[in-house]
Amino acid sequence: MSPRTPGGPGPGSGLAQPLSMPSPGRAVAYLGLFVLGAVVGAAGTLVQPGWFPGGLLLALAGAAGLFLGGSRALNTRAGAVAPAAGWMIAVILLTASRPEGDFLFGAGIGSYLFLLGGIVVAVMCATLAQGRQPDGPRARLAK
Repeated sequence: MSPRTPGGPGPGSGLAQPLSMPSPGRAVAYLGLFVLGAVVGAAGTLVQPGWFPGGLLLALAGAAGLFLGGSRALNTRAGAVAPAAGWMIAVILLTASRPEGDFLFGAGIGSYLFLLGGIVVAVMCATLAQGRQPDGPRARLAK
């Protein structure tokens, strides 16, 4: 369907637009947010068992700040997804025990709350992020 076909998506429809590669600066920002998410995940892994209720809240607040800050800085949902992906990969890799028997996560309630809470925070921040808004004046329908 061409954009001029009646009933088809118009040229301003987000569904009709082809996917494009992000600019080099934006790609570097996504990569930086990914790495920063991995760092926050590793730091949260170490902090949350140390000071149990406070450390858990601090680790989740740091993750939430990074996820929401990334989405607001880049004004896209991908700005929240990039650090969340880095956080998730770091945390999953740190849950595995080593051959010597060492591990960072214990089998306590705090570890489970950190894992599930981080996932919930990431989903909430990606959902709350502002998506692309259409250009043009702000107007209410049916005035």
